[in-house]
Amino acid sequence: MAPRPIRPAHAARTVALAALLVAAGTACGGQDRAPTAEVAQQNAARDRIGTLSIHTAQGPRACTASVVRSPKHNLLVTAAHCVQSRRIGLLDGLVFTPGYRNGYSPYGSWPVQRITVDPRWVSDEDPEYDVAFVSVSPVDDRQVEDAVGGNPIATGQGFGQSVSVTGYPNQSDEPITCTVTTRSQSPTQERFDCGGYTDGTSGSPWVTTGGSVIGVIGGYQEGGETDGTSYSVTFDQRVATLYQQATT
Repeated sequence: MAPRPIRPAHAARTVALAALLVAAGTACGGQDRAPTAEVAQQNAARDRIGTLSIHTAQGPRACTASVVRSPKHNLLVTAAHCVQSRRIGLLDGLVFTPGYRNGYSPYGSWPVQRITVDPRWVSDEDPEYDVAFVSVSPVDDRQVEDAVGGNPIATGQGFGQSVSVTGYPNQSDEPITCTVTTRSQSPTQERFDCGGYTDGTSGSPWVTTGGSVIGVIGGYQEGGETDGTSYSVTFDQRVATLYQQATT
């Protein structure tokens, strides 16, 4: 596998606890007719999406994550490069803040308890496995899915799907969103074109009109090298297997 020539535009770099965090790659590549993301208005479904940051909601940001349905009601999905790298290993001290907006954390912050990534990501940072499932601890004896709900993971959906992609650029205290149609990048990677997905939006869920998550910004080029074209690993048996590992 040839090395990637440069780090992606969506990859955030922050220093926390004397550790350099290399996180949040996303992409959006420009085409003349591609739309541009807009500020995401608050609603219950979007409150399932939030920031991954260090220690507190106001701490250094890494990426975006979202709540997915699981037996224990405590599971998130994001990109693997948001939470694990060969340079520093697993990122410590992460918290998830669903529905974060303009400094306000309506549901509080949920400490990350366990991270599940494919061994092929751990060993080689293989872009074919740039997906992670993240378990969070309860807050006030309440699991995160019970607080905000969760979206089901769907696999084997194919290309040409209409999805809404909502995420948190590091430079903004409000999430952005865009409704687009997925396209094939390769048999195992897919893409969409919409501007504005910069540092921090890696891990943003690709949510179908039926409410299922079928991708997250990541994969090829760790999500992309520009802010106008974003990528995802195709959610297929690889992701189904990883989800099973995360929930057992």
